[in-house]
Amino acid sequence: MDFNVRKLATDAGIFFSRAVQFTEEKLGQAEKTELDTHFESLLTRADCTKNWTEKIYRQTEVLLQPNPGSRIEEFLYEKLDRKVPPRATNGEILGQFMLEAAKEFGPGTPYGSTLIKVGDCQRRLGGAERDFLQTSSISFLTPLRNFLEGDWRTISKERRLLENRRLDLDACKARLKKAKAAEARAAAAPDFQETRPRNYVLSASASALWHEELDKAEHELRVAQTEFDRQAEVTRLLVEGISSTHVNHLRCLCEFVEAQTVYYKQCHKYMQELQRELGRRCPDSLEVNSHGVGSPTDPSAFLPLNSPSPDTDALQIEEVQPPASGTRKAKVLYAYDAGDSSELSLQADELITVYTVPGMDSDWLIGERGNQKGKVPVTYLELLS
Repeated sequence: MDFNVRKLATDAGIFFSRAVQFTEEKLGQAEKTELDTHFESLLTRADCTKNWTEKIYRQTEVLLQPNPGSRIEEFLYEKLDRKVPPRATNGEILGQFMLEAAKEFGPGTPYGSTLIKVGDCQRRLGGAERDFLQTSSISFLTPLRNFLEGDWRTISKERRLLENRRLDLDACKARLKKAKAAEARAAAAPDFQETRPRNYVLSASASALWHEELDKAEHELRVAQTEFDRQAEVTRLLVEGISSTHVNHLRCLCEFVEAQTVYYKQCHKYMQELQRELGRRCPDSLEVNSHGVGSPTDPSAFLPLNSPSPDTDALQIEEVQPPASGTRKAKVLYAYDAGDSSELSLQADELITVYTVPGMDSDWLIGERGNQKGKVPVTYLELLS
């Protein structure tokens, strides 16, 4: 018990000494030991790495899981060291709703059959999203979190120890300076000086006492300097490791980009397959063919609104002549593959001449490019004045 009390008193004294030194430094009444320029730049670089890593980590979390409630739930499971239960993605839930709706409306109807196709695509998109989230969490988020919760905590701890050693060193320097000044004053005082009422103190004795105090202060300074140098070297080695951290984070960043590339490539593939199943064009909406058929797989069961009807499909492109006036230039917004010989394939960003003819569907125009001519969808064009 006595040992604990003495230790508590010693720690309190050290804390008080550091507090006094820190306060005097802030008030400009005490000198402060400065680190070398290279060391300071390493510490600044380490702080910059920590700050930006933390921002990137938090925003990546938001990107991968926008729902704050789900993020809190995952955080609690992680702190409790329990596995996060599997959770369906929004795409998978939407796909499941579409499939259930198709059963209610009837899979044999045009709307029901389309819900089945779109719902299955949404489920595959959701599965790709889940794989992307898992891969990104392992390859990118986990290394960043390990740095913030592991390496950076160690660096911060050693930097706090270094700051305490510096305060101790500067406090020892201040005590040594005061001891030297007091010894000089005692040496200059005349013999048999009455320094206190009713108390005669010989100057030689006072000088000896201050000499002992000076030796003690010098010894404490040497110890403090040794501890400071040792702690500075430890901290320097840790912050120099930030370069290795950058290399590791660069590799993780490349893996994150690769995961994104694979994910978006899968999504593009699934959407292209869905677009081919629904028709060569992706219209804003679908309408059921007025004639109707029993089979949902019959292509005539539904037609795009911007698709020409079978009655007007007999238009002979070769016989169409441009009007004397009314032709316009148009810029192609998206690439387009001709569905048949009456249509004109388009390349994105090219310029073509367009015009309309009587009796033609309003969602289509006649396009000309050199000697080539054919029908083109209006939605793929930007008409120029």
